[in-house]
Amino acid sequence: MSKTNPMPFAVLIEAINLARCHDSGITIIMKLFVGVTNNEWFRFLAARNPDEVNFWRPRSQMDFKALKTGDIFLFKLHSPLDVIAGGGVFLKHTFLPLRLAWQSFGERNGTPDLDTFEKRILEHRAPDELTRNLGCTILVQPFFWPKERWIPIPSDWSKNIVAGKGYSIETPTGAALWANVRARISSDVVPATVDAEPQDRYGAPVSIRPRLGQGAFRIEVTDAYSRKCAITGEKTLPALEAGHIRPYSKDGPHEVRNGLLLRSDLHNLFDEGYLTVTLDYRVEVSRRIREEFENGRHYYDLHGKRLAMIPSAEDSRPAREFLEWHHGLFKG
Repeated sequence: MSKTNPMPFAVLIEAINLARCHDSGITIIMKLFVGVTNNEWFRFLAARNPDEVNFWRPRSQMDFKALKTGDIFLFKLHSPLDVIAGGGVFLKHTFLPLRLAWQSFGERNGTPDLDTFEKRILEHRAPDELTRNLGCTILVQPFFWPKERWIPIPSDWSKNIVAGKGYSIETPTGAALWANVRARISSDVVPATVDAEPQDRYGAPVSIRPRLGQGAFRIEVTDAYSRKCAITGEKTLPALEAGHIRPYSKDGPHEVRNGLLLRSDLHNLFDEGYLTVTLDYRVEVSRRIREEFENGRHYYDLHGKRLAMIPSAEDSRPAREFLEWHHGLFKG
């Protein structure tokens, strides 16, 4: 499992302090959400200290809008513990088929295997509901505190709260909670919770950018391409794979702009250099498919065609630097 580079949590605190500064009348307000957490889920993951987790809700079919990317999600353990025992950086909330959730996060779903994952879900769903999409809150760079650092729940917490409660750090209760969190995360040198974009202290407000792991990368790419193959538009999700343009093993980052969602056979051909994507988002197919395999007519039909699916957000589209790197791999 990949790990982030050690960095003091003080970097996170300074970034958030800067993010609260006023600039041209704009204030960035960071929020916290205290989510009711399954105790066994927490214990399982705390023992493994992963770089990302899937905080899944078996019954939820409503979108989660309490946080924005970069805000902090905290883990509140069930009674009789009733404490905040850790948290993570909120990346996004999405709905995933159970199999895709497992393929993307594996043990980082909080269970040792797929069978146990299914059994946990069946504790809350009828068997015929198992194929229904799962509400998934994706958290990166999570932190798990030992018992002596657990935080009492806020004084306004009600026993009637089922899912959780949000707090702005601009309110007295939220500020007090954030002070407690800061006191714990600033005293260690541990995997950094965020990347703080370098900024002049009196310039533009600082943005908090979560660092993606492999599972989060896969989900971000899958959603950026609206769950369709970039080349063909194929929508059969089990046949689609989120691939790196420049492989992670060759210093390619887990970033959406370094990703493509491709049908599995096209993904394999792309990784082997038998097809590539040009800077104007057109497909090129290598003549070596025919030379080496005496086949490929279906693939040559794709040659010269513009991608069928391109992310609507410009910062999610394939980046020039990664496409140019892949052109060097292409067996033209």
